[in-house]
Amino acid sequence: MRILVLGFTGYLGGHVVERLRTLPGALVLGAGRSPAADHVVDLASARPEELAKTLASAAPDAVVNCAGATGGDAVTLAEVNARGPAVLCAALREAAPSARLVHLGSAAEYGPGVPDTSVTESAATRPAGPYGATKLAGTIAVTCSGLDAVVLRVGNPVGRGAPPTGLPGRLAGLLRAAGAESAADPDGADAVLRLGDLSAYRDFVDARDVARAVADAVTAPGPLPPVLNIGGGRAVPVRELVHGLAAQAGFRGRIEENAAGGGSVRAAEVSWQCSDITAAEQALGWRPAHTLDEALAALWEWEGDRAP
Repeated sequence: MRILVLGFTGYLGGHVVERLRTLPGALVLGAGRSPAADHVVDLASARPEELAKTLASAAPDAVVNCAGATGGDAVTLAEVNARGPAVLCAALREAAPSARLVHLGSAAEYGPGVPDTSVTESAATRPAGPYGATKLAGTIAVTCSGLDAVVLRVGNPVGRGAPPTGLPGRLAGLLRAAGAESAADPDGADAVLRLGDLSAYRDFVDARDVARAVADAVTAPGPLPPVLNIGGGRAVPVRELVHGLAAQAGFRGRIEENAAGGGSVRAAEVSWQCSDITAAEQALGWRPAHTLDEALAALWEWEGDRAP
């Protein structure tokens, strides 16, 4: 089975490639802008006819799109998250119409949730900003493509390789810096970690579980539902994640939370987020296998490995 992974060097892309390579008989090919790519592809600027030639040469049985932008201005987000999937679908219809497409969407497409309520795939989509809006546009391009395609609407992934653009990765970097600064203090009690508002609730999911869901979607027989939620299935206070990672780091200082500054606009607009993952279990036999503590341990171990 030939599986082409776009965005294979990214955070989730790396986990996905690692998991797919464990599948018996799978040949996993990487596509992206990296010199290490088997096929050079830039979805933000590719033309459908050019991408179709690349796909024809790759001859994939399945394509996994992990390429996406989480930061940048609205134009950048639209180019990567909205235009990219649309171009990919057009090229696949031309070059590999029978290939299964597994596209990574985002729970941000739903927008603000209702406290104590889990959202199903049929819930209204009301994204709160450009990121969620452009990811939703990408989802629509995929679900309306006529291809054998499924969108995995991923919650907040946590684990090895988390980038500094998201809270888990940024927090890991701050904790490492705080540890270095307090190295001369045996107690470390004078260290202070100043963060923004941590009152929001998020649905965290281990990056390894996301990768397993992708592998399940690639190999599942028959057509799949157009959209499947992939998350932890429960809303966790962001404050709990922060204190959990601090415990993994052995941080003994103070964590100062300031609701008046330092938090993201999106966190203020979306105070509750929780996905109902029943459909993924029914369609794929998938449920998360890792706890949040295990995800945080994997993130902190990776952070330690990359320390100078």
